[in-house]
Amino acid sequence: MIRKFFDIVAANAVPAVFIIISAFAIPLSGFSTGYLIQELLTRIGRNAFLILSLLIPIMAGMGLNFGMVLGAMAGQIGLLLICDWKIAGIPGMLSACLIGTPIAIILGIFCGHILNRAKGREMVTSYILGFFMNGIYQLVVLYLMGPVIPITNPSLLLSRGYGVRNAVSLSGIRAQLDNLIPTVITGTEGTQQFLNINADSSFFLIQLPFFEGTIKIPLATFIVIALFCVFIIWFRKTKLGQDMRAVAQSQSVADSAGIAVNRTRIIAIVISTVLACYGQIIYLQNMGTLNTYNSHDQAGMFSIAALLIGGASVSHASIANVFVGVILFHLMFIVAPMAGKNLIGEAQIGEYFRVFVSYGVIALALVLHAWKRNREQEANRRTLREALKK
Repeated sequence: MIRKFFDIVAANAVPAVFIIISAFAIPLSGFSTGYLIQELLTRIGRNAFLILSLLIPIMAGMGLNFGMVLGAMAGQIGLLLICDWKIAGIPGMLSACLIGTPIAIILGIFCGHILNRAKGREMVTSYILGFFMNGIYQLVVLYLMGPVIPITNPSLLLSRGYGVRNAVSLSGIRAQLDNLIPTVITGTEGTQQFLNINADSSFFLIQLPFFEGTIKIPLATFIVIALFCVFIIWFRKTKLGQDMRAVAQSQSVADSAGIAVNRTRIIAIVISTVLACYGQIIYLQNMGTLNTYNSHDQAGMFSIAALLIGGASVSHASIANVFVGVILFHLMFIVAPMAGKNLIGEAQIGEYFRVFVSYGVIALALVLHAWKRNREQEANRRTLREALKK
């Protein structure tokens, strides 16, 4: 009974800590409920697709895919090229996806082969591989774009004539997906009208009683995320999805059953890398600005931290963990600076705290995973010794 209690506490320790922190920080921040809902909806639409791309490698038993930054780099190269070619709107986003897809596939295959040579150490290997590929990426955008890869838009280039600027405006595709089906929720006077939906040429208006303020919903982005969730649910039931789950349970047993273990693992990484490419494009169209040399680093670390905060582990993660994580993690991002300012008069303490937590939660999840694995191994040895005695 006591052991079961400790197992439950260990499995939900991280979400519980963040719920407690948020319960204290929200009143201290002084933000209204409407503002918090608006910010959370925006951040869910911005980040959920990226976090969902982490589920496939976990399904295949490869742990947290720190190598998702390779897909983010591929998406950013696509965005840089469509900015140079001045392709705007949804066609620009689709063009960036088309450009980034083959790059992401090549990088995913490369990453998969490397991880197959480092079985059991996939997470640290993919983390270091991200640093290695970051050097290649910066070589391309800092020295090859201009003299080798033609860039004709002078606003993208550094003053020396080659290399991309640190900050690139994505005004051509900014919020194009978010505003594709613009939806606004607002309140009504009185209680006679429970729900009223008006549509004109500019936006959908949903009026609700007992509601104050105005909230904009990126409906098209949520539809894309919902379709991705349906794809993951369907994928788990396919032959390939079942093979990945078998590989995660036992590679030796899966190999004996005729499953191509290495090939299955490579496919999992390729799918994750391609989806991370699309997720980074969705993320950056919401932001409207591309930080050429740093955006991909932040996407990888924060996505993994959010997934772990949602209650996921190195060996198990679900769609529910994604949405719980993005709500808790980004709720702290929203309220921490203002709570720190109101509490001790310094907003920067909130910034330090959330950066500390984003790294600390990953360390905590890895420690809990190692502790749980050691306990399972000890239990297996104890069972084997008792069987031998009999």
